Amino acid sequence: MRLHTVLLTSSILAGLASAPAMAQTATPDAAAAAPASAPQADTASSDDIVVTGIRESLRSAISVKRNANAVVDVITSEAIGKFPDRNVAESLSHIPGVSIDRRFGEGEKVAILGTDPALNRMLLDGHALASADWGGNDNDPSSRTFNYSLLAPELVERLEVYKSPEPRIEEGSLGGTVIVRTRRPLDTPANSIFASGGYSYNDRSDKGNFRGSGLYSWKNKDDTFGVLIAGGYDKQTITRAGVEFFGYQSGADFFQKNADGTVKRDAAGQGILQNPNATITGGTKEDLIKAVAPFGINYAYFQQTRERKTVSGTVQYRPAPNLTLTLNGLHIDGNYNNYSQSMYTIPVAWTGNVLQSANVSNGVVNAASFGAATSQSAELDTNVRHTSLKTNNLNFFADWEGSGGTKVNFAGGWSRAVGGRNPEYLFNTQTKLPFSYAFGPNSATVNFVGDLTNPANYFTNANNNLAQIEGKPVIVNGTQLNGAQIGGLDYSVTTDRDVFGGYDATIPVSFGPFTQILLGSKITDHVNRLDARGINTYMTSSKTLAQLGVATTTTPDGTFDGSGGSGNATKYINLSQQAVIDLLANAINSPLVAKVGASTKVQETVAASYVQANFDQGGVRGNIGGRLVYTRDISTYATTLSNTVAPVPVPTRTTSDYLKFLPSLNIAYSVTPQVIVRGAVARVISRPRYEDLAAATSLNDVTLDGGGGNPNLKPYESTNYELTAEWYPRAGTLVSLELFRRDISNYIINTRTDTVFYNSLQGKLTSYSVNQPINGGKAKVNGVLVAGQAEIWGGFGLQANYSYQDSSTSSVDTTGASLNLPYLSHHTVNVIPYFEKGPLQARLSYNYRSSYFRTIGRLGSREMVAPYSQLDFSLGVKVIPAVTLSFNAQNLLDSTYLQYNATPDRPTAFYKNGRTFVGSISFRM
Repeated sequence: MRLHTVLLTSSILAGLASAPAMAQTATPDAAAAAPASAPQADTASSDDIVVTGIRESLRSAISVKRNANAVVDVITSEAIGKFPDRNVAESLSHIPGVSIDRRFGEGEKVAILGTDPALNRMLLDGHALASADWGGNDNDPSSRTFNYSLLAPELVERLEVYKSPEPRIEEGSLGGTVIVRTRRPLDTPANSIFASGGYSYNDRSDKGNFRGSGLYSWKNKDDTFGVLIAGGYDKQTITRAGVEFFGYQSGADFFQKNADGTVKRDAAGQGILQNPNATITGGTKEDLIKAVAPFGINYAYFQQTRERKTVSGTVQYRPAPNLTLTLNGLHIDGNYNNYSQSMYTIPVAWTGNVLQSANVSNGVVNAASFGAATSQSAELDTNVRHTSLKTNNLNFFADWEGSGGTKVNFAGGWSRAVGGRNPEYLFNTQTKLPFSYAFGPNSATVNFVGDLTNPANYFTNANNNLAQIEGKPVIVNGTQLNGAQIGGLDYSVTTDRDVFGGYDATIPVSFGPFTQILLGSKITDHVNRLDARGINTYMTSSKTLAQLGVATTTTPDGTFDGSGGSGNATKYINLSQQAVIDLLANAINSPLVAKVGASTKVQETVAASYVQANFDQGGVRGNIGGRLVYTRDISTYATTLSNTVAPVPVPTRTTSDYLKFLPSLNIAYSVTPQVIVRGAVARVISRPRYEDLAAATSLNDVTLDGGGGNPNLKPYESTNYELTAEWYPRAGTLVSLELFRRDISNYIINTRTDTVFYNSLQGKLTSYSVNQPINGGKAKVNGVLVAGQAEIWGGFGLQANYSYQDSSTSSVDTTGASLNLPYLSHHTVNVIPYFEKGPLQARLSYNYRSSYFRTIGRLGSREMVAPYSQLDFSLGVKVIPAVTLSFNAQNLLDSTYLQYNATPDRPTAFYKNGRTFVGSISFRM
């Protein structure tokens, strides 16, 4: 952790309370929602100056937080169509205890209070939204989280992050629940118009794109009928270059082996290298045996166009003063087409027999050189992915309120999301050139002896075998094909569908301290389905790229600059996307077949009922109650038999269910009108990922690892504790301290076993290291959050927060070391100074998070992400009251995303995503 950053944040927080009093304003919606005895914040007098923009939104957020019964943080839109950031996830990252992963530059998934994004929920207007991903992102494509990059921030009115649950809120989150509130026409001034247009530029891709959005809201004079429609278009061109390491393997694999797998030794007891003439530096042969070496080193060049079109609409009708009917819909159409080119070597497996020299440093073979390979020394993989994401959502609400304050709300909805690779074109070619490598914590150098830009140095797979797909022979001209696979087409499409219906009722009571009884029920039917199909592509004789006659280029100059990758491996043959498609089309292709072994379906039915009692007496308010939840999962998948030369997947169906009672208690006590102390305790669950409930086994025939599911998994369970103290000394000022604990049981952990499966590339049975999830782990998360914000002087203001989180878990990695929880950073800092006066508005946002464990990667590597800093800036100038010119800059530090295996001297990835600059003009009235 950077000491100066912690000291700076502490000093800032200490000074917030001393900020002078500023103008005050009321937030009508928040004040109306406050409990009867709750202190009313920021009440304006006739002499006060009414504030707008940043200060208005921050005051509104403070008011909602102050008047809530639970532990809640809020971000509100500054005006119609004006959210603080271009990405909803980026805005959420400003909240204490919330962090995001920037693996592809922008935030996509949200971790809350040290828990994995997959274990938190996003609810749109209080209800779940179906979600799918683009197929190349390893951040839980079949989990229950949501890709926030799909959600246009212009459509959002408010974000609420519930860190302590209430029985009325849908279950399923360990860390917290994000509720996205959208605008409604009867709550919006008639004839409200917003329109914006702009241009964004990324200095890594050196490309710019247009973006625009608009909103119109109308209602009649009687406030009985209203219509709101909004739309947005956003396009980004992403270029990411970096170096990846495919895990680490034992240095003993450089040596000859006995039949039992042990190192073969000479008469003196020394290990016998596969190439006895190789030299060892930095240690002895025994040190090399005990060391680890990179399984693979990959120079990855990734290009993607992210194009998102969003349309939403809401119609409201009030046929009677006490009845409001609402119908809203959302359509998201995303194009995430991308192309990755990877030049990688697998040093030990492919060239261990031609090792010339190796250097051992601190137990790592951090440098080595190799002669010309007997079969291959490196491979160029090209992956052209055609990916579209479509999300459709339609919800209906009927809200009735009786004369005595009784309320009944009926809701029903449907959402469906589709995404994935449709198709992905895969083509690979190899080279035998000698090479050497050397690497450190944040850099790698790979040099080949020969020209990587010469098509004659690349050849297609020469390993002919009798071709088969999932145990069935590939028949060409009436006989089984004898050829070598050079790639294929993969269709892997995820469909996520959610249907719900239910009611909520609020009944006023006067029974001791109790003021309201809330009760309700809801039934949800959810289906998550993965449909896989494919075509395998073969050649019967090996040919060079030069012989194939395909047009080639080379990696553009500067692609890997600043990424940490160097050497002549940064400059290799590039193929156009169309060239890849044509190469596959002109080879021998199998028929398109459904891949039963890779297709899965999980149907989940949830029935839930709750009772919640709100109380308010003597400065003490809150709620107590419980939620009774029944869950049934039907998992359909196919098992792949091991130790079988021609395995045919066996269709399988498994049903499991469970019943859980989830009690909770929230208390808020007003010590003084300015000081509130809160406490909360709750029992919560988070259901397993859909991909984990489907037991299909996926295998990587190159890296010889894989993963499988477990249809009998039970949900994560946790007892959550919250304790907060909040001080509201004056309008627009808040200083808070939050302590939290997550006591998690039934944690899902991965077990790794070595299992023999048929390898279609090698044409033989091969041992794979396979992960499978099981219940049984335990974990504890403890943390402290300190936050403050104040309007300081002369238009200047400041937000700042610091989070410390720690965890202990029964999970261990392959070395037996205890694993931290995924995505948990010990330290997170946000410092956001702003200025707003007259027509000028400016904001600087600095975010820092310390290192965190991300996942168990290839060969059991413990994937850690190094500390990461993000600096963003925004500037707005009102030309006239209705027109604003804006400028935004993201990632001004041009930070590098670094990833390593347990310790920094074992890197697993260096990525550069570049800076983004956006200029825009907007109109509001």
